[in-house]
Amino acid sequence: MKWKAIGLFALAVVGLAACQSESDLEFARYYAGGKVVYQSKCQNCHGSDGKGLGALIPPLTDLSKYKTDKVAMACLIKYGSSKSLNTAANTFGDKMPATDLPTVDIAKVTTYVTNSYGNKQGTTTTQQAEEYLKKCR
Repeated sequence: MKWKAIGLFALAVVGLAACQSESDLEFARYYAGGKVVYQSKCQNCHGSDGKGLGALIPPLTDLSKYKTDKVAMACLIKYGSSKSLNTAANTFGDKMPATDLPTVDIAKVTTYVTNSYGNKQGTTTTQQAEEYLKKCR
């Protein structure tokens, strides 16, 4: 009886996974990969909760421009910034360093950040990230 229940559960899991669309699966892959990149490259400064580091490092929960402007976000991740960043609560003057991330990782971390901390912006694919990076000034 126990094995029957386990078998039925496994069958249900496989059935539910098969019901996901390709775009849902793509989002899940980019989001999960972005979380890994974020944890290894961004979390040290911005924190596991995206709230930043007091008055030193800006929170990702309050950067309204970057919540919806994926071009600006991709450019900021790739090239960093020496300009101050403004949030609703504070101005941050410290520089954000450039990264050596490949475009696929920029797409993943953009997907993660723009769909975390109260954001829901969908998938940023590698192809989209390539186009965004061409628009950097």
